[in-house]
Amino acid sequence: MAVSIDTVYQRVLALANKEQRGYITPQEFNLFANHAQMEIFEQYFYDLNQAARVPGNNKVIADVDDMLEEKISIFEVVVGSGTVTSWGLNGQNIIIPSEVYRLSEVRVGSFPVEFLSTKEFNMARESPLTAPTEIRPIARRDFKGILIHNGSIVTPLTHSINSSYIKKPTKVEWAYVVVNNKPLYNDNISVSFELHPSEETELVHRILKLAGVNLKAQEVVQVGQALEQTQIQQEKQ
Repeated sequence: MAVSIDTVYQRVLALANKEQRGYITPQEFNLFANHAQMEIFEQYFYDLNQAARVPGNNKVIADVDDMLEEKISIFEVVVGSGTVTSWGLNGQNIIIPSEVYRLSEVRVGSFPVEFLSTKEFNMARESPLTAPTEIRPIARRDFKGILIHNGSIVTPLTHSINSSYIKKPTKVEWAYVVVNNKPLYNDNISVSFELHPSEETELVHRILKLAGVNLKAQEVVQVGQALEQTQIQQEKQ
């Protein structure tokens, strides 16, 4: 399940060329494509939060939630202790891989870890009433990584640690070989979008707007905006 990067590139080129405003190079397209992909991806979580706040028809809200959950589920990852072990350590802190966008859950054995702020974490450890135990591990997260405590410091070297998280979309690339001084698409080394197939049109619109700004072509920007608005109106019907 993916969106072909070549299909999106060709559609963007076709729409931009209609306005006769210049050529978008593969390097430029790749920059715009990755920016657009992250914008759409991050919008999922904003929309999910907004949908939860909207009162009214529960069926409509449920439909929106189901749609967003389906799109987000593409990026859900569950890893076992062996994978967590490979994440590495920064002192006693478990290093969080760069691909992690949001941690959903961390478990020590079968026991879920409760994440606390640094202040709460330190206070909990100092009080006999709130001190962490084997069945109630706690953790704090900062720039060093995750520090887990269940009565003693927990690391992948001493305990079985499992995790689930939302990963960031893989960086896309329209890759090519040069033939007769022209870039020719190379499917073998290209990386397509990981977004849900329904996002293909949205990607085209967003990339087109970015390309229009880069080309200093207001007409191209307006085409992208008009197409995006049409799509939004259709989705709201």
